Formats: sequence, C-alpha cells, structure tokens
Amino acid sequence: MTTVTSSTRTQVAIVGGGPAGLMLSHLLHVAGIESVVLDHRTYDEIATTHRAGILERDSVRLLVDSGASDRVLTDGHEHQGIDLRFGGESHRIDFQKYVGASCWLYPQTEVFIDLHAARTRDAGDLRYGISGAEVHEVGASSTGPRVTYLDPEGARHEVTAELVVGADGSRSICRDLVEPRTQYFREYPFAWFGVLVEAPTSAPELIYTRGEQGFALISQRTADVQRMYFQCDPSENPADWSDDRIWEQLQGRVAGPDGFRLNEGPVIDKSVLPFRSFVQTPMRHGRLLLAGDAAHTVPPTGAKGLNLALADVRVLAEVIERTVSKGEAEALDTYTDRALARVWKAQHFSYWMTTMLHQLPESTPFDERRQLGELATLVASEAGKTYLAEGYTGWPDRG
Repeated sequence: MTTVTSSTRTQVAIVGGGPAGLMLSHLLHVAGIESVVLDHRTYDEIATTHRAGILERDSVRLLVDSGASDRVLTDGHEHQGIDLRFGGESHRIDFQKYVGASCWLYPQTEVFIDLHAARTRDAGDLRYGISGAEVHEVGASSTGPRVTYLDPEGARHEVTAELVVGADGSRSICRDLVEPRTQYFREYPFAWFGVLVEAPTSAPELIYTRGEQGFALISQRTADVQRMYFQCDPSENPADWSDDRIWEQLQGRVAGPDGFRLNEGPVIDKSVLPFRSFVQTPMRHGRLLLAGDAAHTVPPTGAKGLNLALADVRVLAEVIERTVSKGEAEALDTYTDRALARVWKAQHFSYWMTTMLHQLPESTPFDERRQLGELATLVASEAGKTYLAEGYTGWPDRG
C-alpha cells in the first residue's frame, strides 16, 4: 500500500477545476464553506485551450453579483440578438425586443481565468496537475468520503470531506459511482468542423445559417480572430482540409442574393466536434453530487453547455449551504429534480435548434422543404421569435 504523504480535511472536495468546479468553490467560499479543488489538467492546459462561449443573462449575473468577475461586462461583447439565415437571406431575432434580455460573447477560457483569479485572490485550495484520482466511501452511511490522488512528483495525498462534487466533465471518474443510475443518450450523424481564423469580424452578432450545402455558424472571438463552424461528417480529418477548401465551404453556405460574404484570413486552428446528447439521473448518490458535463451534455447549437454547468452549481451551492451550514440534510434530496428540470428544457431547445438547422444524411426533398418551412414560420411569428429569444438568453432563474 502506497504511503499517504498528506491528509487534508475539508467540508467539500471538488473533483474538476474547470469553470463549474471553480464557480462552486467560489460560491461556497462566499457562504463561508471550505473546499479543495482537484484537476488532472494544469492551469496552462485549461487557460490555453480555445473554447467558445455564449453566456446567458443569469450566467453573467452570477459572475458579476458573486464578485467572481466584472471583466465579462468590460471585455465581453453584449449580443442583443442573432441572425437566422436561410434561402440566402438573414432574419434577425431581436432578444431585447422579445424578452428584454441579452447574451454575452465571452469565451469559456476567459471565464476559467476569471474564476481561477478569484479563488487565488481568496486563498482557495486549488490543486492542478494531479493524477490517479479516486473517490472512496461516498455512500449515505459513510462517515466521510475521501479522494486520493498523486501529485506531479508522484506522492500520494488524501482529502477527506463531508461531501464530494464531481464536476470533472464528460470523462468523469465520479459519474459511474452513482448507483443505481439511468442514462439517456442521443448520437447525431454529423459533426461541426470548427476553425479559428485571423480575420476581421464579418457580422456584429452570431449568424446561424442553413444553406443548400448545409449548416454553418459564424461567430466571433476578438476583433482580429473569429470562430466559425460548418456541418461535416464525424469521420472528417481536419488535416485533409486546406484553407481554400474551408473557405469555399463557409462562403458557399452563407451565399445569397444579398451578396453577403465572410471576411477571410489564415486558419490558425481546426478541429472536428462530434454531436451528442447525454443525461444521467440521479445527479446524487449518498455524499457524492454531480454537476455540469459529468451529468449531462448537449449539442452546441443552442449554446447551453457552460450555462447549464453554471446553473447546476448555483443550485448546488445553495443545497450544500443548507446541508453543511444549517444541518438540513434533506436539502440534498432536492438537487437532482431542481437541476434536471432546467437540463431537460435545454436538451429540448438544443435538439430543436439542431434538427431545424442541420441536414440529416437520410433527408428527402420533402424533409428539406419542411425544414425551410419551419424556419420561415419561425421568423414570421412573434410567438416563435419570442420562444427562441427566451431559450437562447436563458430561462430566468425563479429561485
């Protein structure tokens, strides 16, 4: 048996130090609850991984009102709508007009940097670059669950806590500890070919386009670097795609009689992003609770992934505070139902956006015309545009 070099006792051990884990640690700190955050990645690995990010209004409020970050308001870009483009024409969905809300373009990487800075400022116990993490004794009858791991030098450490939270993403080591569990899946027969390009912005807000060649999303990153995607086969190899071939696809999918064209530039990053929907229930087993991608994933079409993770930890922080600080052990029983109520709404919204805008491999001419009819009905309907605006900016937190 390997000797334990150090043993730490805390109130909450958080496995996963991305935005979800760090936000939870921050909210618990504000409530006077101690936590230890563990992640196998290094800070630099997370901070330098390009990740897109559209934040709902309540996600922005959570960052600002909790004291985690106000940089989202100064460096982020407020978007008051999106364009749906089909038949070669753009149709703007005005979020402010229909629901009085906006969303913010603020990359997930920046959210991580802000939250890490906030926890470092507040002397948070953050342990990155670990390996071999294992979670033990999470059953309801356990006197205290434990997390063991190896530090970068190979020494073994142990963290004992009242509760463990698995916020460790879609490859979670915590997920399978939940017993019994039910898992729901949907695999999609397409993927996104994503690129970062050095070019000026082509539009002030996001464009979701459904062209004859398939789907494309035109997004932004900075004034000089843009993020764009187009529908592709999941088996595509990014190395097979030249810059010219990528731009031919993107320009072809946004082309129309209005003459709209994208500003072009060198492609500096390219990858293929598979599509998958996943939900696991329950999100709690004994003294273990799941948050974010450890419990659910959505297609990126509706920009819900990071927002769902932040919504989870907003609920979870309240539940943990009631349990740890106020002795209300029954509060843990409410977490799964409260979190999944929003998760399933987001699953529906993401599925709806995805199936409305993408070409399916088995589509017939009837299916193609029906999709265009759905888009035409949506942009001609005040109720339809209101529904899209409400879902995209996020359903308000009713407490």
